[in-house]
Amino acid sequence: MTTTLDLDPVKEAALIAAQNDAFRLSILGTTPVADAPQGQFVMTRGVAALGPDAQLALTRRVASFDAFTADSDPHGWHEMGVIDFDGTTIWFKLDLYDVDYQYGSPEPSDPAQTRRVLTLLLPSEY
Repeated sequence: MTTTLDLDPVKEAALIAAQNDAFRLSILGTTPVADAPQGQFVMTRGVAALGPDAQLALTRRVASFDAFTADSDPHGWHEMGVIDFDGTTIWFKLDLYDVDYQYGSPEPSDPAQTRRVLTLLLPSEY
């Protein structure tokens, strides 16, 4: 099923950003986020090696992140962020896949056709 929502690029970017924000807020599982898009939250070995306390602190920072810039978020989708964590730079990246997690989403602004994967990583792991 492929449908085009026929949104202008500015409205589409705002819609995707709102969906990405809702997904990020839902990753803690402590605050219900109505209609949060479906997806997965993963971290790389480098982030996992920082230990459980750091993982929890970083997850909280990602969930509440709102410091998007033109450099880290050129499309306005709120899909990439940079966090300074005790002098260590941490990135998070949201990728939008089809419902089978095999290809890019055919319609990124449609939650029925899109699954998110939020990856927490060190820049050296990119």
